[in-house]
Amino acid sequence: MSIRDVDIGHFPLIEVAGTAYQRGRLHGGAAPERVARSARLYRRQLTRQGLGGDRLTRLALGMRSVIERFDSAYLDEMQGIADGAGVPLADVILINCRTEMMFGQSELKMVCRELEDGCTGLVVLPEHAASGGLMHALNWDWLQECADTGIVLRMRRDGADQPDLLLFTEAGALGRHGLNSAGLSMSVNFLSSDRDYRQLADVPLALVRRKMLEAPDMDSAMKVLWRTRRFCSSNLMLTQAGIDRGGQPLGDAVNLECAPDEIFWQAPQHGLLVHANHWLCPVARSKLRELGLADNPDSLYRQRRVETVLQQALYRGSGKVDWACIKNVLAGAFLHAGGVLRKPGADGQHATVATTLMDVAAGVMWIARKPCQSQVFAEYRL
Repeated sequence: MSIRDVDIGHFPLIEVAGTAYQRGRLHGGAAPERVARSARLYRRQLTRQGLGGDRLTRLALGMRSVIERFDSAYLDEMQGIADGAGVPLADVILINCRTEMMFGQSELKMVCRELEDGCTGLVVLPEHAASGGLMHALNWDWLQECADTGIVLRMRRDGADQPDLLLFTEAGALGRHGLNSAGLSMSVNFLSSDRDYRQLADVPLALVRRKMLEAPDMDSAMKVLWRTRRFCSSNLMLTQAGIDRGGQPLGDAVNLECAPDEIFWQAPQHGLLVHANHWLCPVARSKLRELGLADNPDSLYRQRRVETVLQQALYRGSGKVDWACIKNVLAGAFLHAGGVLRKPGADGQHATVATTLMDVAAGVMWIARKPCQSQVFAEYRL
């Protein structure tokens, strides 16, 4: 299949299957303009900070052995994307490993931080969901250009222990957030601490997230995370949904605040999980120095606003949270200082790129592209 690279009102769906290389080739071949645009975006960002040309290419290709040690199939998939899109392998590695590939470049630590993104994420467990099933949703706040590089991948995989995947990602990347046919879902939020960029990482975190989403259950996914070291902090919201023998919906969730060398977990409170872009776990706050709020103080009121609206929904009417409530809170503003829905700022670059809603047990995602402009959601199904 092919995709015309125009300003369409939704993110294109690309279906891939076969070997890792074949899946990558289908991905790249379906969206070559978007893959090239993704690579140009990050090359341009790094060139502005003095890292470009041959040096950037060498750093990217130097990551091949790291990727291959973690999972050689991921390198095959990246090569397939590159071949399908007609771009160098170094460009695809850059898209997937844009932070970790610069380890050891001490003068570029601030560049790494500037290339991280924000989010506001939430989970509602089935007993508090009007739909009856686990609800997982998030705003992805990042460079507005990514509205034209985003895609949805529907990935068919072989084997009973290899769930199919429905992933939102930037073209050229192996995955960002999404769900699988085993009832697992995951989203990511930016975090920052004084432990970042100080130790070797086993593997880029973006690939760890993809590996977690391939897991058959939440237990297996968390084991992947605990067995790897990370280059910088990040927050992961992980859920598991299903149906019991009596046909009743089941679901659980955990929030994982990840420092490079330690993971701090949080369980749902009153059936809810909410996370913006600052550390919440009391243990983490006693051990780490928060660095992200200096650049993103709005995280404080985004966190509080979403919590308040969801809690209010539980104490009125049906006592349940519905999708209309979630859409409303993720589209919310806060006086003149921005809000949960991040509008383009003074730099004209950063905003909420996409709002994603996931009915995990049903294997459905609804995504609004450029939600500051339109709250029209396109539906994607496993």
